[in-house]
Amino acid sequence: MPKIDLHARLKSEITNVDQAMRDDLQALVSKDLIPSNLLEVLEHALYNGGKRIRPLLCILTARLCSTGKKEISPLAIAFEYLHVATLLHDDVIDHADTRRGRPAANKVFGLTPAILAGDFLHARSMFLVGTLGGKRCLDLICSATGAMVAGEFLQISNVHNLNQSEKDYFSVINGKTALFIGAVCETGGIFAGADNNKIEALKLYGTNLGLAFQIQDDILDYLGDSAKTGKTVGNDFYEGKMTLPLIHALETANKQENNFLLGLLKGQKSERITKIDDAREIIRKNGGFEYAEQLAEKLVDKGIASLSVFASEQNRETLGILTGLAHYAISRDK
Repeated sequence: MPKIDLHARLKSEITNVDQAMRDDLQALVSKDLIPSNLLEVLEHALYNGGKRIRPLLCILTARLCSTGKKEISPLAIAFEYLHVATLLHDDVIDHADTRRGRPAANKVFGLTPAILAGDFLHARSMFLVGTLGGKRCLDLICSATGAMVAGEFLQISNVHNLNQSEKDYFSVINGKTALFIGAVCETGGIFAGADNNKIEALKLYGTNLGLAFQIQDDILDYLGDSAKTGKTVGNDFYEGKMTLPLIHALETANKQENNFLLGLLKGQKSERITKIDDAREIIRKNGGFEYAEQLAEKLVDKGIASLSVFASEQNRETLGILTGLAHYAISRDK
C-alpha cells in the first residue's frame, strides 16, 4: 500500500486519538488533578509529531474482532502515554537535546519535570488499561512493561560483550520493543471479545511487527537522515551498542576489518565518532544492512501471514491498513 494512501486512511484515526488525549487531560485539569506546569510538559511531549502507531494498532486490531461500535480510543491512548513516558525518561538518561527535531522536554523544562511527567504518564496509562481494559489487559501490559525494563538492563549488561550473537540481540529487542507491541495488539482483541485463537494471531502480528520496527530503527541509526529522524546518526555506534547490522558484519568481515571494528568498540567514543564513515562502509561491504533489511522483511511477512484467520470481505479494509502499517515499519525513513 503506498505510504500516502496509508496516511490518508489513518488521518481521521490519528485526529481521534489526539482528541481523546486532549479530552482525557482536560478532564483531569477540570478536577484539579493536573497542575498547569505539569500540563505544559505533557502537551510538549505528547503533541510533538508522534506517529501514534501504538494506539492505532490497538484500535485496528479491536476493529478486526468487533461486531459492534464499542469505543476503544479512551483505552488506546494509554499506549501513547506509556510510549511517551519511555521517551521522556530515555531523553533524560541519554542527555538528549532534541526529540523529533524539537528541543527535548528535559532541555525545555529541566530534568526533574521531565522525569515526573514520564512518571505521571506511566501511572495514567496503567489506570486507563486497568479500568477500561480490565485485569487481563492490565496483567498483560504490566508484564510487557516489565519486559521493557528487563530488555534495557540486558542491553546494559551486554555493553562490554563484543562477542554478541544474533540471539543476544533478539533477546534485547524482544523485551525492549516487540513484546509491548504484541501486547497492544492482544489488548485490542481482548477488548473486542475475541477468542484465544484470534488473540494469539494478533500477538504474533504485533510481536513480529515490533521486531521489524526495531531492526529498521537500528538500520536508520547508521543510514538515516538526522533531519528526518530527529536523532544523531551513528549514535548507537558511538555508544558502543551492538545492533544487528554490526553483529552481522563482525561475523562476516575479514580479520583486518574485524580487528578495526573491535578496536573502535574497545576504544574511546571520540574515536568512534571520527571513524563512523569507515565503520559504516565495512558494515555495508559485509552485507550488514542488507542482511538486516531482509530479516525485517521476513518478520513482516510472518506477521501479516498470522492475520489470515481474519480474512473476510468485512475485514478487507482493516487488514489492508494493518498490512500497510507493517510494510511502513520497514520502509520508513524516520
